[in-house]
Amino acid sequence: MLDLGTPIDLVAHAPVGGYHTGGEAASEPTAWSALALARAGQDLRARLAGDWLAARQAADGSVGVMADQPEPRWPTALAILAWCEIDRHSPEPRYQDATRRAVEWALADRGWTGEPNENVGHDMTLTGWSWAADTHSWLEPTAYFVLALKAAGLAGHDRTREAVALLIDRLLPAGGCNYGNTIVLGQELLRHAQPTGIAAWALADEQVEDPRFERTLEALSALATEPMGVMSLSFVALGLTANGLDTRAVRDALSKAQSRVQNAGLQKLALHALAWQATDPAAPPLATVGAGSQ
Repeated sequence: MLDLGTPIDLVAHAPVGGYHTGGEAASEPTAWSALALARAGQDLRARLAGDWLAARQAADGSVGVMADQPEPRWPTALAILAWCEIDRHSPEPRYQDATRRAVEWALADRGWTGEPNENVGHDMTLTGWSWAADTHSWLEPTAYFVLALKAAGLAGHDRTREAVALLIDRLLPAGGCNYGNTIVLGQELLRHAQPTGIAAWALADEQVEDPRFERTLEALSALATEPMGVMSLSFVALGLTANGLDTRAVRDALSKAQSRVQNAGLQKLALHALAWQATDPAAPPLATVGAGSQ
C-alpha cells in the first residue's frame, strides 16, 4: 500500500470532510479533525475546520449533522469541544461568541425523561441529551455534552452535574456500558467498546465512588487487547489515557491500524490521530483538554 503519510498529515491535508472518502462534509468528523489538529499544534489547519463548523451554526446556536441537514443537533457538543480547544491554543480566541451561543442552546436542550419503570434498569428521570429531538437521553451524546460543557468552564453547572450522574447510572453492573441501557426485563445487557471508552473519558476527572466505575476501567483495559474497529479502538485509547491507565497495548494496536486508516474517511483518520497523540507518553493529560472558562 502506498504510504500517504501519518493520519495527522492526512487530516491536515483535508481538515473538512465526511464519514467516508469522497463523502459529503459533516460536522462530527470535521469537529474531530479540528480537535486533533489543534492538539497537534496545527492551528491554521484546525481553524479551517473550526470556521467550517462556525459557518454552519444555526441562529439558535446549534450545529446540525450536515451543511444542509440542521437536525439532529447533537454535533453541537463536538463543535463546542473543538472551538474551545482551538481557542485554548490561540493568543486571540476567535470562537468565543460561537461557543457561547452553542452552550446556551445545549443548556436549554433536554432529552426526554420518563417515570421509573421496573422493566428498565436505569433511572429514567435523569436528564441528559439525546441523538434526536424529543427522544430519551442516551449515553454517548450525554458524554459528549459533559466533555463540551467542562471544556467551556461549566463543570459545576447543574446540567453538567446531572449528566455526570446519568453517565454513572448507565454503567453496567459488570462494568462498561453500551448505548445507554443496563438491565431490560431482568437481563443485564452487553458492554460495547466505543461507549465504554467515551464514558470513561467523560468521567475521568470525577471522584466516582460507584464500584461500577472501577469495573469499567478494568473492562476498558481488557478491551485494549481485543480486536476491534478503528473508531472503537480510538475511544478505548482516549478513555484509558484520560484516566492515566496503561496504554502500551492500545498504542501498539493503533500503530498496527495506521495502514487501515490511510484511505479511510476523515472520521476514522481524525479519531486515530487524536488517540495516537493522547497515548504519546510526552502528551499532556487528556482530561485537561479544553479546561478553563470562556
